[in-house]
Amino acid sequence: MTATHEQTAAADTFRNGDHLSLQAGAGTGKTTTLNLLAHTTSRQGRYLAYNRAIAQDAAARFPANVRCKTAHSLAYAVLGHRYTRRLNAPRRPAWQTGQALGITKTIRIADREITQRTLSNTALRTVTRFCHTADETITHSHVPHLRGLEDTDHHTQLAEHIVPFAHKAWADLQHPDDGAVRFDHDHYLKIWALTRPRLDADFLLLDEAQDTNPVVEQIFLNQRDHAQLVMVGDSAQAIYHWRGAKDIMTGFHGIQLALSQSFRFGPHLADEANRWLRLADAPIRLTGTPAVPTEIGSVTDPDAILCRTNVGAMAEVMTHMNYGLRVALAGGGDSLQALALAARDLKEGRRTNHPELVLFSSWGDLQDYATHDPAGRDLLPLVNLVDTHGADSILTAVAHLVPERQAQVTVSTAHKAKGREWQRVLVASDFDRTEATPSDPARAPSPAADPVDDAEARLAYVAVTRARQRLDLGGLSWIHNHPDGTESNTDQRS
Repeated sequence: MTATHEQTAAADTFRNGDHLSLQAGAGTGKTTTLNLLAHTTSRQGRYLAYNRAIAQDAAARFPANVRCKTAHSLAYAVLGHRYTRRLNAPRRPAWQTGQALGITKTIRIADREITQRTLSNTALRTVTRFCHTADETITHSHVPHLRGLEDTDHHTQLAEHIVPFAHKAWADLQHPDDGAVRFDHDHYLKIWALTRPRLDADFLLLDEAQDTNPVVEQIFLNQRDHAQLVMVGDSAQAIYHWRGAKDIMTGFHGIQLALSQSFRFGPHLADEANRWLRLADAPIRLTGTPAVPTEIGSVTDPDAILCRTNVGAMAEVMTHMNYGLRVALAGGGDSLQALALAARDLKEGRRTNHPELVLFSSWGDLQDYATHDPAGRDLLPLVNLVDTHGADSILTAVAHLVPERQAQVTVSTAHKAKGREWQRVLVASDFDRTEATPSDPARAPSPAADPVDDAEARLAYVAVTRARQRLDLGGLSWIHNHPDGTESNTDQRS
């Protein structure tokens, strides 16, 4: 493929030895561009991949002077291997680990009873959250918020109880041979990061930079004094903030360039993508490829259905199975199964350990919270789905999922669809924000007039840019009648 002028500019900047941040829009060939950069030099480099599969693919494509690894594999080679015995230890319930740490009693905060099991699970999640940060020690900020304890004072009380046990858990994890806490890969990565490692390389290439955990960001940026830093990603696809990821691109000190020519889709879809890029205040706009005439319109037989939430995906799975289709779920059905099992426990009068539902003592308690508490409104679709179909029906549907290669349709959340593409894509109804007009039910629904926030726009951008041949906007069609979506899309930035 002939390099575009943007790719050529990136290669020239790289040859000059400048630190470089490369904004790469959907389908613009970011990995191909990094490969182009690597082939312009004989210097020794490292490519830091988001996961093992990407690293293995890159190793087969990049020249021999570039070593392609994940941050975890680098950490394992230096010190993670010392913990092999603990990595292979059998799993144990969180409550047993908590007991070993001294968590033995139930506590009460406000009107919520917090069991020993919940406290144990929360202490371990606190350690996990700490491992994703660049922080030196565990503090109150690492304690996860629990449903039903959203009040700041209530969370402070919880954190005061949890943090000492989290410190004990982290101290336990420092022992290479044995301990009470199950050791996992994020633990040795954090231990390694705290040593402020120096990577032996002339240049570093960081892929998917918009989703970098602060712990990896710290490792990467600490190499600035001796290595040329190059990061590539798409700030508009930074949709993992809720799990600790951080877009490090926009504040990066270096040359800022962009890849705006998408090879995945044509001009019409590029216009739709630019609508959402503008709403997300993104630093780029896309140009489609005329030779890829992507259409926007109704899709009756989609290859993929993209949903906003896991609950929305659950509903689409059940609907299309009822049509008699073979359905796959991107990423598998474990998360849906866990939600359905938690719902069944609550409906049958048992507490659940599911982190989203752990503080609810009964199904009625959850129904009341989801219906009447603003903090719980996002759980209302789950409540309605279970009340309509029953938890067992959901579990049956999950059991009948098929692998993607055997499926007639793949259901995915937009989060799981990142990096993927399909020929025909339908955006699911759980993205919809239209509401009927009470005074005139016969009148066409109009979209809620609330402004479109950055997070909503970024997720929509990911969803609409997965199609190659045809896109059905479906649950996002409301944007064409929304004040924020009808402004000019002609502004182009690069």
